[in-house]
Amino acid sequence: MDKTASLMPSVLGIIQDKETEHPFTGEYCMPQSEGTYLCRRCGLALFRAHDQFHSGCGWPSFDLEISGQVKRLPDEDGRRTEILCMRCDAHLGHVFTGEQHTERNLRHCVNSLSLDFTSDQTVLNSGEIILAAGCFWGVEYYLKRLSGVLKTEVGYMGGHLSHPSYEAVCQKNTGHLEVLRVLFDPEKISMMALLRYFFEIHDPCQRDGQGPDLGPQYYSAIFYYTPEQREVAEKVMQQLIQQGLDLATKLYPVSVFWPAEAYHQDYYQKNNKAPYCHHWVKRF
Repeated sequence: MDKTASLMPSVLGIIQDKETEHPFTGEYCMPQSEGTYLCRRCGLALFRAHDQFHSGCGWPSFDLEISGQVKRLPDEDGRRTEILCMRCDAHLGHVFTGEQHTERNLRHCVNSLSLDFTSDQTVLNSGEIILAAGCFWGVEYYLKRLSGVLKTEVGYMGGHLSHPSYEAVCQKNTGHLEVLRVLFDPEKISMMALLRYFFEIHDPCQRDGQGPDLGPQYYSAIFYYTPEQREVAEKVMQQLIQQGLDLATKLYPVSVFWPAEAYHQDYYQKNNKAPYCHHWVKRF
C-alpha cells in the first residue's frame, strides 16, 4: 500500500527527496525494548527493536535489518551507502560499518520520520485506514483494543489548512475532521472485520456530530487509500443499509494526515478515563 497521499511535507522530504531530519529530534532515537519498525510509506516491517542500540549519533540505529526488507545502493555523494525500503524505495538513511558499536559492527542510521513503530514483535506487513467517528479520543480508545491493530494515532484530515491545531479545527471552518490513523496486521484482522467494528463503536446515522459533540469535525467518515478499501467499505455499509440504517457516513480518498498535539494521543489512557459519547453496539 502506497500511503504517499497522506504524508506531511516533512515526511515526504525525507522518503522522496532524501533529506535528513535534524539529529536528536526524531521520535525513535531512544531504543525500544521490544517491537517492530515499519516503513512509513508502505507499511513493510524493516527492523526489530531488539536490534536497535544507542549509538550517540542522534538518529535511530540498528545493527541488523529484517532479512530481505532493506535495499542498499551507492549514495549519490559517492562515499556512503544509502538504505531504502525494499518494497517502495522510501529513503531510510545510510548504513555504516567498522565503527565497533556492537559485535555485528554495523549501523543502519535511520530517520525517525521514515518509520512507524508498533510493539508487535512478529509482524511482517501492515495495512492502514483513516477513520472518523466523532471525538478522536473515544475512537482511539476502542480501536486500539481490537486484536490485530498495531498502532493508532489521532489527528486531522480533509481540510484546507496546513498544520491545523486543535483550536483551529474547533472553530469549525477549516474543513478538517478529527480522525484516527489505524495500522493493522492483515494476517490477523481483515479490512472488513475492522470496518464492521468501526460501525459498532459509534452511531453512523447521526448527521450533526457524535453524541453530544456537535459540528462538522465530528462527522462519520472513512478515508480510503485504494479502490479495494473503498469497495470493502461500500460492502459493509450496504449490509447496514439492508438492516434499515440510514447512514450518514461518507467515503473520501485520503488527504494529508496532520497528527494531533501530543496531549491528545492516548488521551483516555493517560487520564484514566472512559469515553462519554462512544459505546459498543452489536450490528453484525
